[in-house]
Amino acid sequence: MKKVIVDMDGVMADVYHQLAQFEKRDTGKEIEISETAGKPELEVFPNGKKHVNEIGFFRTLPVMEGSREAMEYLNNKYELYIVSAGMEFPNSLREKYDWLAEHFPFITWEQIVLCGSKKVVSGDVMIDDYPKNLDHFSGQRLIFTQPHNELIENETYERVNSWEEIMNIL
Repeated sequence: MKKVIVDMDGVMADVYHQLAQFEKRDTGKEIEISETAGKPELEVFPNGKKHVNEIGFFRTLPVMEGSREAMEYLNNKYELYIVSAGMEFPNSLREKYDWLAEHFPFITWEQIVLCGSKKVVSGDVMIDDYPKNLDHFSGQRLIFTQPHNELIENETYERVNSWEEIMNIL
């Protein structure tokens, strides 16, 4: 059975929406996400580092459109693992686990890997929004479109723009 590895932030969870909401809350500034293509997240969201370290940031992330249904589909068809780098933001570890338990209750604790570097991960397919996480991976690499990676062209990745596309591929 194929082992499918799925990133959480920016793939299952809508981090850009959350960062925009927190930025508006703190500064009153509205950020138009559609105008941020190719820009690093910290350039777009000047207070982003503060926000991701705030208690509750990861626990209240919006669910990415289509991800719940797609994850259920993948979970029934493949050996599925959620792999999320959480060590950089210690508050995120419990919050990510609780978020997954609430929104994806069919995913067991044995399928959740909260780690530092994803370089130790292997499998058949990896779905992630960060090239640095896909670059080391030897299996099929699906890059989930987010503004920070939108302008990246790399023939070793297959670009996916939605969960519907992922279900069509897998």
